[in-house]
Amino acid sequence: MMARLNPIDRFEFERGLWTQGVARVAGVDEAGRGPLAGPVVAAAAILPSKWAQSGLPRELEGLNDSKQLTATQRERFFAFLNSCGEVTFAIAQIDAGQIDAINILRATHRAMNDALAQLQPAPEHALVDGRPVKTMRVPQTAIVQGDARSYSIAAASVLAKVTRDRLMLEFDRQWPKYGFAEHKGYGTAQHLAAIAAHGPCPIHRRSFAPFKIKELELF
Repeated sequence: MMARLNPIDRFEFERGLWTQGVARVAGVDEAGRGPLAGPVVAAAAILPSKWAQSGLPRELEGLNDSKQLTATQRERFFAFLNSCGEVTFAIAQIDAGQIDAINILRATHRAMNDALAQLQPAPEHALVDGRPVKTMRVPQTAIVQGDARSYSIAAASVLAKVTRDRLMLEFDRQWPKYGFAEHKGYGTAQHLAAIAAHGPCPIHRRSFAPFKIKELELF
């Protein structure tokens, strides 16, 4: 008979900090680093430590990396995180113009810092999805695939993803020729064909390919 695998403890990193007396632990994640258009959005979320003992509220059962969830699941979790009153969170965005001016990595890190700076009271530690952020203004723990290993990061992932998707739906209404509602600004065949037919619009990232390539071709 095969031994059952132990389930992932998605409060492992938070719990380690809470036991050291670090009370306010924020999960941080971003959405929209790779698209050709639209802002990069970051969110920071602090979950109550009592959930490590009681378990997640029923409304958050199944919380995970936003990319592993359906749009319906993300919207449901987003609504609860906004309304439950026990989660402290903040969301920040950096638009395409700023991304072009400072590059996408710096823009992503700026959005993360901006989200953390909005939290009141201030966080004492950040759990970051992926690699360490050199410019982060609070102590941090970087966790590879953190959005699937930490509930705090997963919550931030959902908040950032839903916020950005809603922004892209608004942009789709402003510039319907590009199909932002379907691809959310990513470089799909549909999107590239629309760019070839109509050129870039104000929310396209001119420092990204294919725009940068076109610019180089001119010279």
